[in-house]
Amino acid sequence: MINHSAYVVEPWCLRETTLHWDVLAQSESLFALSNGYIGWRGNLEEGEPHGLPGCYLNGVHELHPLPYAEAGYGYPESGQTVINVTDGKLIRVMVDDEQLDLRYGQLHAHERVLDLRSGLLHRMCEWTSPTGKTIRVRSTRLISFTHRAIAAIAYEVEPLDDEVQLVVQSELVANEPVPHLSGDPRVAAALESPLRPEENATRGMQLCLVHRTARSGLLIAAAAEHMVQGPANTQTFSESIDDVARLTVISTLKPGETLRLEKLVSYGWSATRSLPALRDQVDAALAGARSAGSQGLVRQQREFLDDFWNHADVEVDGDPEIQQAVRFALFHVLQAAARAEHRAIPAKGLTGSGYDGHAFWDTEIFVLPMLTFTYPRCVAEALRWRQLTLPAARARARQLGLKGAAFPWRTIDGAECSGYWPAGTAAFHVNADIANAVVRYVSITGDEEFERATGVELLVETARLWLSLGHYDPHGGFHINGVTGPDEYSALANDSLYTNIQAQANLRAAADTAERHLQQGAALGVDEEETRVWRDAANAMTLPYNHALGVHEQSRGFTDLQAWNFADTGPDDYPLMQHFPYFDLYRKQVIKQADLVLAMYIFSDAFDEEQKARNFAYYEPLTVRDSSLSACVQAALAAEVGHLRLAYDYLGEAALMDLADLENNTRDGLHIASLAGSWITLVCGFGGVRWRAGTLHFTPRLPEKLNRLAFSVHVRQRCLRVEITGSHASYTLAEGEPIKIQHYGQIVTVSRGTVESRPLKPPTALPEPSQPPGRRPERPR
Repeated sequence: MINHSAYVVEPWCLRETTLHWDVLAQSESLFALSNGYIGWRGNLEEGEPHGLPGCYLNGVHELHPLPYAEAGYGYPESGQTVINVTDGKLIRVMVDDEQLDLRYGQLHAHERVLDLRSGLLHRMCEWTSPTGKTIRVRSTRLISFTHRAIAAIAYEVEPLDDEVQLVVQSELVANEPVPHLSGDPRVAAALESPLRPEENATRGMQLCLVHRTARSGLLIAAAAEHMVQGPANTQTFSESIDDVARLTVISTLKPGETLRLEKLVSYGWSATRSLPALRDQVDAALAGARSAGSQGLVRQQREFLDDFWNHADVEVDGDPEIQQAVRFALFHVLQAAARAEHRAIPAKGLTGSGYDGHAFWDTEIFVLPMLTFTYPRCVAEALRWRQLTLPAARARARQLGLKGAAFPWRTIDGAECSGYWPAGTAAFHVNADIANAVVRYVSITGDEEFERATGVELLVETARLWLSLGHYDPHGGFHINGVTGPDEYSALANDSLYTNIQAQANLRAAADTAERHLQQGAALGVDEEETRVWRDAANAMTLPYNHALGVHEQSRGFTDLQAWNFADTGPDDYPLMQHFPYFDLYRKQVIKQADLVLAMYIFSDAFDEEQKARNFAYYEPLTVRDSSLSACVQAALAAEVGHLRLAYDYLGEAALMDLADLENNTRDGLHIASLAGSWITLVCGFGGVRWRAGTLHFTPRLPEKLNRLAFSVHVRQRCLRVEITGSHASYTLAEGEPIKIQHYGQIVTVSRGTVESRPLKPPTALPEPSQPPGRRPERPR
């Protein structure tokens, strides 16, 4: 477990007080810095030891063949894998001919602090070399939110007990060896030397390397510039070869003297630009950062984050661990999205190579809801990326004999790259997930220009898929068969309720939007007949229900399947997908992750309170949570139906997924959707926030262990602050015109300068449902 005593619970930072070798790779993920364009794992500047070296550029990937034992029509031919690009973090140190490597000599102190307010990663270590020379190293690292292409390091070395000769080598290194980790499908494919050299150069204290990927044909440039401060005897020289560019600094220091190296690194990549143009691009980025100066970069970073926290912070009283975890989560979700302009938000962000760097439907259903209420600019950019990939989605639909667009289950550049089609190609719900995100964003922000320019096209092309995928029965019911919903243990199901209710909303939204924007709809070939057909299919959509049991079915016939034998399933048999054949899982009542429960969370108005309670009680004992996407949804519904203690336990699982390494794969990168899920649990679960028909609805309630919860939501140029205690909820308008909200169904008008306080209502007492044996959520201690 990563929750070593070395990690301190503090409200505004993640502090590691001791270096633990056994969790080095996990800590590299936790201390990763990113801005959505550049990602640097929290590797030590000296390069070694490391768990998984990683420098990533959003969208940069290499192709590799997808092997099939037996090929089939429509199978994707190539996989896509994020690659470790040129590493600009490296600063190697020689102390009197002994390399600074913390595995040797004696490490006296080591501390790292990820400051969530400033966006800086600080490090300090004191080390004695095998020859007895003691030095102190301090470093500060940032990846700029305001200069998208820039990362920076300030690195200081100071002798503590004797004069030392220092040789410091600041490097750009391409094609670092990446370890082969395991056969787990969640782990990236390891590609050997994916970068082909194109150019290397040095000029004074500036370095540059340019490479190209062999198969995907992407050109990548990295440049570094330095400022050195040290004693008068300090010397510098630079050199470069194909995969390495290096500035060497030589100096002799006495105790009390310091050698300081400031390093600016810029990155750029393109599939179309020429090498000279890309080289000029990274040079220009360096010039802009140099103009701002190191202190200017730090100041701009703090100003950016001050604005973010002023609008997005969540305050939790009563559980310091959750307070730290939710701020850690908000920070990393922001890092994954802030400057990902026209690029995807990968499942691991840019913190590791897990899932090959792919983006899934996680983005639209878990990450974008949080950002819509806190930092909506990122949402528009993420959806514009989906629009840019429409040509590939249309081509995929044609290949499958369908109309409209078929968006990929997993991808980097828009092409489907899942070789396992029952979980990949058949997961058509991703179309409606994208449509859901479009409708949510436009409704909450009122961004009509986005709706015209991007929303109409996405909604129309996603809606067209459903008419060609579904069919009518003789009685007039509309069915969508042979698809895979969110629950990947129930593939190729008929009438997946989640898929059908999402498709129903997609069809209605497409018709409404095309009729609001007739010119844009006409340009896409939409006419009155097509919108009528969409509405007819939506009205006839089948939502399976078992009248005998009084519950909705996850898919038609699901409740008739054989029950999974939990009695003979041991704790070491999870995740089930690694210990049982999918064929067995598909035929049984066992659920990987919240599916129908997720539908009830998203479409709250489609189910009454009794249905929600009965459905939750039925599916809870079947859901094993072999996915990090599940706990936050189960928490939100548990809170809604009144199981507050259970919701609180699920909150711990969602919030601590990475800080406690609950799935034993944090080493491959953070779980961005689960991090966003901690916000979902607190704000939408305990805060009871729902957006219905253009109005904010609140049904707040707190579990016993929380004394206070406070957060902000942003709706149509308004910032509403909410504070919930054990007895009351208070609403204050911090920005914008007066707003009407609903508190337990009662209309409340909130204006600037006033506080509207309303009492909480206790939930209806219900028997708490059970979980599969051994799968009840428990907070690690």
